[in-house]
Amino acid sequence: MDLTADLSSLGFEAALSEQEADLKFLRSRSAGLTLSGCGHAAFLCRAATALREKVKHLTNKSSLSDLHLGIVGGGRIGKQLAKVLLSMTAFRPSNISVSTRRPETLKEFSKSGVECYFDNHRLATWADILFLCVLPSHLPRVCSELHSQLPAYCLVYSFTTAVPLRRLAQLLGHSFIIRPHYDFTACDSAQIWLRHNQTVTALRDEEVLTASCPLSMSGGLSLDQSWVSAVLYSLLNMCTAEQLGFSQTLQLLNELFLNNLSTGTLTCKSFVNSSCASVLANSEEPFPWINLIDAQTRKTPLSSCLVGSKVLQDCISAMYHKTFSGMLPGKCETKE
Repeated sequence: MDLTADLSSLGFEAALSEQEADLKFLRSRSAGLTLSGCGHAAFLCRAATALREKVKHLTNKSSLSDLHLGIVGGGRIGKQLAKVLLSMTAFRPSNISVSTRRPETLKEFSKSGVECYFDNHRLATWADILFLCVLPSHLPRVCSELHSQLPAYCLVYSFTTAVPLRRLAQLLGHSFIIRPHYDFTACDSAQIWLRHNQTVTALRDEEVLTASCPLSMSGGLSLDQSWVSAVLYSLLNMCTAEQLGFSQTLQLLNELFLNNLSTGTLTCKSFVNSSCASVLANSEEPFPWINLIDAQTRKTPLSSCLVGSKVLQDCISAMYHKTFSGMLPGKCETKE
Protein backbone atom coordinates (compact mmCIF):
# COMPACT_ATOMS: atom_id res chain seq x y z
CA MET A 1 0.00 0.00 0.00
CA ASP A 2 1.30 3.44 -0.95
CA LEU A 3 0.72 5.64 2.12
CA THR A 4 1.70 8.77 0.19
CA ALA A 5 -0.73 8.26 -2.71
CA ASP A 6 -3.30 10.82 -1.53
CA LEU A 7 -0.92 13.35 -0.02
CA SER A 8 -1.22 16.39 -2.27
CA SER A 9 1.75 18.03 -0.52
CA LEU A 10 4.01 15.44 -2.16
CA GLY A 11 2.56 15.91 -5.63
CA PHE A 12 4.13 17.67 -8.59
CA GLU A 13 1.95 20.76 -8.29
CA ALA A 14 2.74 21.36 -4.61
CA ALA A 15 6.26 22.52 -5.48
CA LEU A 16 5.15 25.07 -8.07
CA SER A 17 5.27 28.78 -7.49
CA GLU A 18 2.15 30.82 -8.26
CA GLN A 19 3.67 31.96 -11.54
CA GLU A 20 4.62 28.41 -12.50
CA ALA A 21 1.15 27.14 -11.57
CA ASP A 22 -0.33 29.39 -14.27
CA LEU A 23 1.55 27.31 -16.83
CA LYS A 24 0.21 23.91 -15.73
CA PHE A 25 -1.97 23.78 -18.83
CA LEU A 26 1.17 23.25 -20.90
CA ARG A 27 1.45 19.71 -19.53
CA SER A 28 -2.04 18.88 -20.76
CA ARG A 29 -1.35 20.57 -24.07
CA SER A 30 1.86 18.62 -24.63
CA ALA A 31 0.29 15.30 -23.67
CA GLY A 32 -2.80 15.95 -25.80
CA LEU A 33 -0.81 16.94 -28.86
CA THR A 34 1.48 13.91 -28.58
CA LEU A 35 -1.36 11.45 -28.10
CA SER A 36 -3.63 12.93 -30.77
CA GLY A 37 -0.80 13.45 -33.22
CA CYS A 38 0.30 9.81 -32.96
CA GLY A 39 -3.29 8.59 -33.09
CA HIS A 40 -4.12 10.58 -36.20
CA ALA A 41 -0.92 9.50 -37.95
CA ALA A 42 -1.66 5.85 -37.13
CA PHE A 43 -5.19 6.27 -38.49
CA LEU A 44 -3.77 7.49 -41.80
CA CYS A 45 -1.37 4.53 -41.93
CA ARG A 46 -4.14 2.06 -41.18
CA ALA A 47 -6.37 3.55 -43.89
CA ALA A 48 -3.53 3.53 -46.43
CA THR A 49 -2.65 -0.07 -45.57
CA ALA A 50 -6.27 -1.21 -45.92
CA LEU A 51 -6.55 0.63 -49.24
CA ARG A 52 -3.40 -1.02 -50.56
CA GLU A 53 -4.80 -4.44 -49.71
CA LYS A 54 -7.98 -3.56 -51.61
CA VAL A 55 -5.92 -2.41 -54.60
CA LYS A 56 -4.01 -5.72 -54.56
CA HIS A 57 -7.27 -7.68 -54.52
CA LEU A 58 -8.92 -5.59 -57.23
CA THR A 59 -6.00 -5.56 -59.65
CA ASN A 60 -4.35 -8.88 -58.74
CA LYS A 61 -1.08 -6.98 -58.26
CA SER A 62 0.60 -9.51 -56.02
CA SER A 63 3.89 -7.69 -56.58
CA LEU A 64 2.59 -4.60 -54.74
CA SER A 65 4.63 -4.50 -51.54
CA ASP A 66 3.36 -3.77 -48.06
CA LEU A 67 3.32 -0.14 -46.99
CA HIS A 68 6.73 1.13 -45.83
CA LEU A 69 6.59 3.57 -42.90
CA GLY A 70 9.61 5.79 -42.26
CA ILE A 71 10.20 8.00 -39.22
CA VAL A 72 12.78 10.79 -39.30
CA GLY A 73 13.75 11.59 -35.72
CA GLY A 74 14.17 9.33 -32.71
CA GLY A 75 13.14 11.83 -30.05
CA ARG A 76 9.99 11.76 -27.93
CA ILE A 77 7.48 12.07 -30.79
CA GLY A 78 9.30 9.63 -33.05
CA LYS A 79 9.49 7.04 -30.28
CA GLN A 80 5.84 7.40 -29.32
CA LEU A 81 4.73 7.07 -32.94
CA ALA A 82 6.85 3.94 -33.38
CA LYS A 83 5.36 2.45 -30.19
CA VAL A 84 1.82 3.08 -31.41
CA LEU A 85 2.52 1.55 -34.83
CA LEU A 86 4.16 -1.50 -33.25
CA SER A 87 1.12 -2.05 -31.04
CA MET A 88 -1.15 -2.36 -34.09
CA THR A 89 -1.48 -5.75 -35.79
CA ALA A 90 -1.70 -4.10 -39.23
CA PHE A 91 2.00 -3.20 -39.24
CA ARG A 92 4.97 -5.52 -39.13
CA PRO A 93 8.19 -4.25 -37.52
CA SER A 94 10.07 -4.99 -40.75
CA ASN A 95 7.88 -2.39 -42.51
CA ILE A 96 8.90 0.38 -40.09
CA SER A 97 12.27 2.15 -40.16
CA VAL A 98 13.68 5.05 -38.13
CA SER A 99 16.46 7.41 -39.14
CA THR A 100 18.01 9.30 -36.23
CA ARG A 101 21.37 10.79 -35.37
CA ARG A 102 21.65 8.41 -32.42
CA PRO A 103 20.31 5.02 -33.53
CA GLU A 104 22.09 3.38 -30.61
CA THR A 105 19.45 4.89 -28.29
CA LEU A 106 16.68 2.89 -30.02
CA LYS A 107 17.83 -0.63 -29.09
CA GLU A 108 14.33 -1.42 -27.76
CA PHE A 109 12.96 -0.93 -31.28
CA SER A 110 15.83 -2.69 -33.04
CA LYS A 111 15.22 -5.77 -30.89
CA SER A 112 11.58 -5.83 -32.01
CA GLY A 113 12.57 -5.84 -35.70
CA VAL A 114 12.45 -2.14 -36.58
CA GLU A 115 15.46 -1.00 -38.61
CA CYS A 116 17.15 1.98 -36.95
CA TYR A 117 20.00 3.89 -38.58
CA PHE A 118 21.15 7.39 -39.50
CA ASP A 119 20.64 7.85 -43.22
CA ASN A 120 17.83 10.19 -44.25
CA HIS A 121 18.54 9.65 -47.96
CA ARG A 122 18.09 5.92 -47.59
CA LEU A 123 14.87 6.31 -45.62
CA ALA A 124 13.41 8.78 -48.12
CA THR A 125 13.88 6.46 -51.08
CA TRP A 126 12.41 3.48 -49.16
CA ALA A 127 9.35 4.92 -47.42
CA ASP A 128 5.81 5.17 -48.79
CA ILE A 129 4.85 7.43 -45.89
CA LEU A 130 7.58 9.51 -44.25
CA PHE A 131 6.99 11.11 -40.85
CA LEU A 132 9.00 14.20 -39.93
CA CYS A 133 9.41 14.11 -36.14
CA VAL A 134 12.19 16.66 -35.70
CA LEU A 135 12.62 19.95 -33.88
CA PRO A 136 11.89 23.13 -35.88
CA SER A 137 15.55 24.14 -35.54
CA HIS A 138 16.60 20.87 -37.22
CA LEU A 139 14.04 21.00 -40.02
CA PRO A 140 16.05 23.06 -42.58
CA ARG A 141 18.99 20.64 -42.37
CA VAL A 142 16.72 17.58 -42.59
CA CYS A 143 14.82 19.05 -45.54
CA SER A 144 18.06 19.82 -47.39
CA GLU A 145 19.05 16.16 -46.98
CA LEU A 146 15.66 14.99 -48.25
CA HIS A 147 15.39 17.50 -51.10
CA SER A 148 15.34 15.76 -54.51
CA GLN A 149 15.46 12.37 -52.75
CA LEU A 150 11.73 11.90 -52.25
CA PRO A 151 9.85 9.80 -54.81
CA ALA A 152 6.84 11.65 -56.23
CA TYR A 153 4.43 9.21 -54.57
CA CYS A 154 6.00 9.35 -51.10
CA LEU A 155 3.60 10.99 -48.67
CA VAL A 156 5.38 13.25 -46.17
CA TYR A 157 3.59 13.77 -42.84
CA SER A 158 5.02 16.56 -40.72
CA PHE A 159 4.71 16.69 -36.94
CA THR A 160 6.71 19.93 -37.07
CA THR A 161 4.06 22.64 -37.24
CA ALA A 162 6.21 25.74 -36.71
CA VAL A 163 7.03 25.99 -40.43
CA PRO A 164 4.19 27.10 -42.78
CA LEU A 165 2.99 24.40 -45.15
CA ARG A 166 4.02 26.16 -48.37
CA ARG A 167 7.45 26.93 -46.93
CA LEU A 168 7.85 23.27 -45.99
CA ALA A 169 6.98 22.30 -49.58
CA GLN A 170 9.69 24.67 -50.83
CA LEU A 171 12.28 23.26 -48.43
CA LEU A 172 11.51 19.70 -49.50
CA GLY A 173 10.93 20.38 -53.20
CA HIS A 174 7.86 18.20 -52.74
CA SER A 175 4.12 18.88 -52.48
CA PHE A 176 2.66 15.50 -51.41
CA ILE A 177 2.59 16.64 -47.78
CA ILE A 178 0.15 16.54 -44.86
CA ARG A 179 0.69 18.81 -41.88
CA PRO A 180 -2.03 18.78 -39.19
CA HIS A 181 -2.84 22.06 -37.48
CA TYR A 182 -4.07 21.92 -33.87
CA ASP A 183 -5.45 24.60 -31.58
CA PHE A 184 -5.56 24.31 -27.79
CA THR A 185 -7.71 26.10 -25.23
CA ALA A 186 -6.95 25.64 -21.55
CA CYS A 187 -9.96 24.10 -19.78
CA ASP A 188 -10.78 21.64 -17.00
CA SER A 189 -11.53 18.84 -19.47
CA ALA A 190 -7.93 19.04 -20.72
CA GLN A 191 -6.93 16.90 -17.74
CA ILE A 192 -8.09 13.88 -19.72
CA TRP A 193 -4.79 13.94 -21.60
CA LEU A 194 -2.92 13.35 -18.33
CA ARG A 195 -4.92 10.27 -17.37
CA HIS A 196 -2.24 7.86 -18.64
CA ASN A 197 1.55 8.03 -18.72
CA GLN A 198 1.88 6.06 -21.95
CA THR A 199 0.46 6.89 -25.37
CA VAL A 200 -0.39 3.29 -26.28
CA THR A 201 -2.26 2.82 -23.00
CA ALA A 202 -4.14 6.07 -23.52
CA LEU A 203 -5.32 5.02 -26.98
CA ARG A 204 -6.85 1.90 -25.44
CA ASP A 205 -8.98 4.13 -23.17
CA GLU A 206 -12.32 4.67 -24.92
CA GLU A 207 -12.89 8.11 -23.38
CA VAL A 208 -9.45 9.36 -24.35
CA LEU A 209 -9.83 7.86 -27.82
CA THR A 210 -13.17 9.63 -28.26
CA ALA A 211 -11.61 12.94 -27.15
CA SER A 212 -8.95 12.53 -29.85
CA CYS A 213 -11.38 11.67 -32.67
CA PRO A 214 -10.43 14.00 -35.57
CA LEU A 215 -13.94 15.20 -36.43
CA SER A 216 -15.04 15.85 -32.86
CA MET A 217 -12.01 16.52 -30.66
CA SER A 218 -12.50 17.66 -27.06
CA GLY A 219 -10.30 18.22 -24.02
CA GLY A 220 -9.41 21.71 -25.22
CA LEU A 221 -7.92 20.48 -28.50
CA SER A 222 -9.27 21.03 -32.00
CA LEU A 223 -7.98 19.95 -35.40
CA ASP A 224 -8.30 21.95 -38.60
CA GLN A 225 -10.76 19.94 -40.66
CA SER A 226 -8.67 20.38 -43.79
CA TRP A 227 -6.62 17.52 -42.32
CA VAL A 228 -9.47 15.07 -42.93
CA SER A 229 -9.78 16.28 -46.52
CA ALA A 230 -6.03 15.92 -46.98
CA VAL A 231 -6.13 12.32 -45.72
CA LEU A 232 -8.89 11.38 -48.18
CA TYR A 233 -7.16 13.19 -51.05
CA SER A 234 -3.90 11.40 -50.23
CA LEU A 235 -5.72 8.06 -50.52
CA LEU A 236 -7.20 9.22 -53.82
CA ASN A 237 -3.69 10.06 -55.06
CA MET A 238 -2.48 6.60 -54.03
CA CYS A 239 -5.13 5.10 -56.33
CA THR A 240 -4.10 7.49 -59.11
CA ALA A 241 -0.48 6.39 -58.66
CA GLU A 242 -1.61 2.82 -59.36
CA GLN A 243 -3.42 4.01 -62.51
CA LEU A 244 -6.86 2.97 -61.23
CA GLY A 245 -9.78 4.35 -63.18
CA PHE A 246 -11.99 6.86 -61.38
CA SER A 247 -14.84 4.36 -60.87
CA GLN A 248 -12.47 1.80 -59.35
CA THR A 249 -11.08 4.47 -57.03
CA LEU A 250 -14.56 5.49 -55.91
CA GLN A 251 -15.50 1.86 -55.35
CA LEU A 252 -12.51 1.26 -53.09
CA LEU A 253 -12.88 4.49 -51.11
CA ASN A 254 -16.59 3.89 -50.54
CA GLU A 255 -15.83 0.35 -49.38
CA LEU A 256 -13.06 1.62 -47.12
CA PHE A 257 -14.97 4.35 -45.33
CA LEU A 258 -18.64 3.54 -45.83
CA ASN A 259 -18.52 -0.19 -45.10
CA ASN A 260 -20.20 -1.15 -48.36
CA LEU A 261 -23.18 1.15 -47.84
CA SER A 262 -25.25 1.41 -51.01
CA THR A 263 -25.66 5.16 -50.71
CA GLY A 264 -22.53 5.86 -52.82
CA THR A 265 -21.74 8.88 -50.66
CA LEU A 266 -18.39 9.49 -52.34
CA THR A 267 -18.78 10.45 -56.00
CA CYS A 268 -16.64 12.26 -58.57
CA LYS A 269 -18.07 15.59 -57.43
CA SER A 270 -16.97 14.80 -53.87
CA PHE A 271 -13.35 15.27 -54.99
CA VAL A 272 -13.27 17.44 -58.12
CA ASN A 273 -15.30 20.26 -59.66
CA SER A 274 -18.26 19.67 -61.96
CA SER A 275 -16.36 20.19 -65.22
CA CYS A 276 -13.65 17.69 -64.26
CA ALA A 277 -16.30 15.25 -63.04
CA SER A 278 -18.08 15.48 -66.40
CA VAL A 279 -14.88 14.67 -68.28
CA LEU A 280 -14.22 11.66 -66.03
CA ALA A 281 -17.79 10.42 -66.42
CA ASN A 282 -17.20 9.96 -70.15
CA SER A 283 -14.03 7.95 -69.69
CA GLU A 284 -12.38 5.52 -67.33
CA GLU A 285 -9.36 7.72 -66.69
CA PRO A 286 -7.78 8.00 -63.24
CA PHE A 287 -8.53 11.02 -61.09
CA PRO A 288 -6.08 13.87 -61.64
CA TRP A 289 -3.27 14.15 -59.11
CA ILE A 290 -4.47 16.40 -56.27
CA ASN A 291 -2.09 19.00 -54.84
CA LEU A 292 -2.29 18.45 -51.08
CA ILE A 293 -0.94 21.92 -50.33
CA ASP A 294 -3.95 23.45 -52.07
CA ALA A 295 -6.26 20.91 -50.43
CA GLN A 296 -5.14 22.13 -46.99
CA THR A 297 -5.14 25.86 -47.73
CA ARG A 298 -8.18 26.34 -49.95
CA LYS A 299 -11.83 25.33 -49.98
CA THR A 300 -12.29 22.11 -51.94
CA PRO A 301 -15.23 20.00 -53.15
CA LEU A 302 -14.29 17.43 -50.51
CA SER A 303 -14.35 19.93 -47.65
CA SER A 304 -17.90 20.87 -48.66
CA CYS A 305 -18.82 17.18 -48.97
CA LEU A 306 -17.56 16.47 -45.45
CA VAL A 307 -19.53 19.32 -43.92
CA GLY A 308 -22.72 18.22 -45.65
CA SER A 309 -22.55 14.45 -45.09
CA LYS A 310 -23.31 13.22 -41.57
CA VAL A 311 -23.08 9.65 -42.92
CA LEU A 312 -19.49 10.19 -44.06
CA GLN A 313 -18.54 11.93 -40.81
CA ASP A 314 -19.92 9.05 -38.75
CA CYS A 315 -18.18 6.45 -40.90
CA ILE A 316 -14.81 8.20 -40.61
CA SER A 317 -15.23 8.46 -36.82
CA ALA A 318 -16.19 4.77 -36.62
CA MET A 319 -13.14 3.84 -38.66
CA TYR A 320 -10.93 5.91 -36.34
CA HIS A 321 -12.21 3.99 -33.31
CA LYS A 322 -11.84 0.67 -35.12
CA THR A 323 -8.21 1.52 -35.95
CA PHE A 324 -7.24 1.07 -32.31
CA SER A 325 -9.40 -1.92 -31.42
CA GLY A 326 -7.38 -4.98 -30.50
CA MET A 327 -4.14 -3.09 -29.91
CA LEU A 328 -1.37 -5.34 -28.68
CA PRO A 329 0.52 -4.67 -25.45
CA GLY A 330 3.29 -2.28 -26.51
CA LYS A 331 6.37 -4.28 -27.45
CA CYS A 332 8.48 -1.25 -26.55
CA GLU A 333 6.09 0.14 -23.96
CA THR A 334 8.27 1.56 -21.25
CA LYS A 335 7.62 4.35 -18.80
CA GLU A 336 7.78 7.72 -20.54
